[in-house]
Amino acid sequence: MALLNVSMSSKLPTKLPHPHPPHHNHFSLPSYPAPHLATLRTPRPPHPLLEISRTSLFSSVLQSVSNASLLALLSASLLVVDPALAFKGGGPYGSEVTRGQDLTGKDFSGKTLIKQDFKTSILRQAKFKGANLLGASFFDADLTGADLSDADLRGADFSLANVAKVNLSNANLEGALATGNTSFKGSIITGADFTDVPLRDDQREYLCKIADGVNSKTGNATRDTLLCN
Repeated sequence: MALLNVSMSSKLPTKLPHPHPPHHNHFSLPSYPAPHLATLRTPRPPHPLLEISRTSLFSSVLQSVSNASLLALLSASLLVVDPALAFKGGGPYGSEVTRGQDLTGKDFSGKTLIKQDFKTSILRQAKFKGANLLGASFFDADLTGADLSDADLRGADFSLANVAKVNLSNANLEGALATGNTSFKGSIITGADFTDVPLRDDQREYLCKIADGVNSKTGNATRDTLLCN
């Protein structure tokens, strides 16, 4: 009997295999990336060249603002300059600004003022004796009592100007304009040459009453140039 038990026990397996291997469910937690070291670092200081560029740009802006302010200041100062001194500027028709100025009593005798612009200026008692005023403009100017004797006024514009009590002795006004309400009342026109000057009938009639003399440069009699009867 004992031999049977031993024989049987030697044939029996020591451990019975499981009919199905055990199944284990594995759960994995989501992984998150570790923070990058760069995010934990302190910000770098700006590059020296960038700082220089910013400084230069700021300096340029300040310089531009400064220049603009200086220009505005100079422009404003010109507005308060004495009009009698302001003609030292540079006008559109000559080397001096004379348009819209108060030039009362100013002496332009003997000067070359070709195509000079005196529009709307006050020229009372101004002196233009012997001046070259070829093509100059006296449009709407006040020439009361001015001296234009011996002046070259060919092609000058006296439209709407006040030429009352002006000395035009021996002046050459050939081709000058005198349209509108131009007034020569009380003027001296001895020897003045009015060749081809368009005048209103009333002005021509008035000037013919006082016209006399001969222009020393053109040789024309004043009355003839006015087409007096």
